[in-house]
Amino acid sequence: MSTSSGRTAIVTGASSGIGRATAEALARAGYTVFGTSRKAVDSPTQVSMLTCDVTDGDSVSAVVSTVLAQTGRIDLLVNNAGVGLLGGAEEFSISQVQALFDVNLFGVIRMTNAALPSMRQSGQGRIINIGSILGLVPAPYSAHYSAVKHALEGYSESLDHEVRAFNIRISVIEPAFVRTVFDQNGIEPDSRLSEYDQARAGFRALLGDVMPKADLPEVVAAVVVKAATDDHPKHRYTAGKVAQQIRMLRRFAPASFFDKTLRKQFRLPV
Repeated sequence: MSTSSGRTAIVTGASSGIGRATAEALARAGYTVFGTSRKAVDSPTQVSMLTCDVTDGDSVSAVVSTVLAQTGRIDLLVNNAGVGLLGGAEEFSISQVQALFDVNLFGVIRMTNAALPSMRQSGQGRIINIGSILGLVPAPYSAHYSAVKHALEGYSESLDHEVRAFNIRISVIEPAFVRTVFDQNGIEPDSRLSEYDQARAGFRALLGDVMPKADLPEVVAAVVVKAATDDHPKHRYTAGKVAQQIRMLRRFAPASFFDKTLRKQFRLPV
């Protein structure tokens, strides 16, 4: 049973998976939590759900206005809403890639721009962006998704320097595989090429092997709560053992060894 801290949080993409687990964890930590989803859904425990399309500026503004009207403040914004693309880079049309960036990067920017004025006025705030270990280590068959997560890393760190003078901090959470439908429901390419069929089958088999053993969404949610409440927040937080192992390996292993290990993991010729 939580007691209210007087703090207000918005969590985008809170209908399921990481977003839902995060919204519920923040509610238990004492936040008044507003979750968003593109369509009306049943509310997670102790969470008020609002409909919001992060690709629509008017929709984003309406959600922020509603939260401010009800609570008078926004202490924490968790940008979690996102979509995925899984396949060979050349198989996806430009319109598909643009749609990916519109949700996963520009959606973050829209929500952030809408929330920042009230945070600056109150002289405090936290913004936590759900990134991916792919924002550190690009992987095969996720070129565009890796690109958008790299962009999110750069945007977040730069913004953190800009708004720190207002006592606002920005952090990125970097999970690896998480046991949700997200990785399994990636958008299929517009132009499937037979040259990638064998590799695609290997990647699907990899997902089949790792997803049953992947981290639960609650693992990521716990890291979000930590980042939200740290007295001295960091730019980046890895979430889960696999993500931590990948970060350490990337940092200390020779590049050739890391390259060979990654290709072996993805069942590619080494």
